[in-house]
This record gives sequence, C-alpha cells and structure tokens, in this order.
Amino acid sequence: MQVWRVVDDLVCTRRVPGMSSASLRVLKGQKGEISVATDPVGVPPGKWVFTAAGTAARMAMPDRTVVTDLTICGIIDGWEEE
Repeated sequence: MQVWRVVDDLVCTRRVPGMSSASLRVLKGQKGEISVATDPVGVPPGKWVFTAAGTAARMAMPDRTVVTDLTICGIIDGWEEE
C-alpha cells in the first residue's frame, strides 16, 4: 500500500471495455510522482488516500473484473506531509 494525495478527477470518454465506468483520479505521491487510480470510494481532490496495487487493486474494486492495477482503498483522516 502507498499513500497519495488526490490531485484531480480524470475524465476519459473512450475506454477499453474492461474499464467499464470506473471513476478515475489523478494522484500525486510524496516524492512528486503522478499516477492514476480507480476510485470506488468517491474521494474529492486534496484528500490523502491509501491505495492497493497489482492484483490487490482488482480485489479492492466492487466489480473484480475491472482492469486496474491501482485502486484507492480509503481516505486518510489525519496525515501530515513530511
């Protein structure tokens, strides 16, 4: 699991069938790296979250057939950036 900050929503009008209608968020890591994750939680921009990657990311989605390798698993209530 990793800790990220949600930067923005990501809207894609054309997707592969395996993505269905999963919500996507742009994430920024503590070292400045950028990534995209599926969001079954409904996190607004600016919040800190923890994620699951790889096979665990698919298991964290309500629909386990969604093609993803990074999923937001929860919102962190109190996190101070180092």
